[in-house]
Amino acid sequence: MDKIEHSFLNVNGLSLHVAHTGNGEKGAVLFLHGFPEIWYSWRHQMLAFAAAGFKCIAPDSRGYGLSDQPPEPESTAWDDLVADLAAILDLLSIPKVFVIGKDFGVMPAYGLALRHPHRVLAVVTLGVPFIAGALQTETLPEGFYVHRWREPDRAEADFGRFDVRRVIRTIYILFSRSEIPIAEPGQEIMDLADSSTPLPPWFTEEDLNAYAALYQKSQFRFPLHIPYRSLHKSAAGENPLIEVPALLIMGEKDYVLKFPGMEEYIRGGMVKQFVPKLEVVYVPEGCHFVQEQLPDRINDLILDFLGKSGQA
Repeated sequence: MDKIEHSFLNVNGLSLHVAHTGNGEKGAVLFLHGFPEIWYSWRHQMLAFAAAGFKCIAPDSRGYGLSDQPPEPESTAWDDLVADLAAILDLLSIPKVFVIGKDFGVMPAYGLALRHPHRVLAVVTLGVPFIAGALQTETLPEGFYVHRWREPDRAEADFGRFDVRRVIRTIYILFSRSEIPIAEPGQEIMDLADSSTPLPPWFTEEDLNAYAALYQKSQFRFPLHIPYRSLHKSAAGENPLIEVPALLIMGEKDYVLKFPGMEEYIRGGMVKQFVPKLEVVYVPEGCHFVQEQLPDRINDLILDFLGKSGQA
């Protein structure tokens, strides 16, 4: 990780942490993390893409990692995250960029393509497709993790029973499985794995320590607001149309594919109503953290796509 540098940028009144590396002879790539991730989740991609000639930028979203907390976290909207990205590009004098989003990072990634199409060369998303409206999860049981975490104070009480390291550990274990995390009545989400449950083989204790150290600063107030308590607020606007080339990488062991209607939405091509230039690649053994689980495979897929779709 010695080749990755770190800066703090004054963005919309907040100090945002940005990890960066690479000389940019082939262009710039903006990496947007999900939950419970931070910039570190792109460590394998940043080093490989920099070696391939790209400038790599991976911010901690506002409220995450080493970035500032907004003064009123619950008032933050998805458009604020998009505005942060545009400001980061301005401050770094980057006119056009490839955008790669994972999990909830998909929403600001596509938001940037919608609000600032002249600045986006292509969009790559992992684990979540473009979704024009709110997720349709009403048919899932009350114990579905998103239902639980959007309930005021429920997750705070659940997480508060453990230290930050244990919370991150449990979420990585649950989200790397192929089944949707759903608690039984009388059970909380953190009860779905205990201290004896092993980490995924591709996620080390060193990795866990890196995450835990950053969440010691940020804690979970903002991450519960964005994404979980804001998922019903679409940032896409009316009749959204993404006109740049796009790639969706889905692990076939990703639990998100089991959300109601999700697999049909992707495989049936309905997503292409909004993203007509979309390519979809399935990774048979891939889980929700496919870029950390199978970095060489994912790097090859994305680099090949960037070479075909942009000015690379």
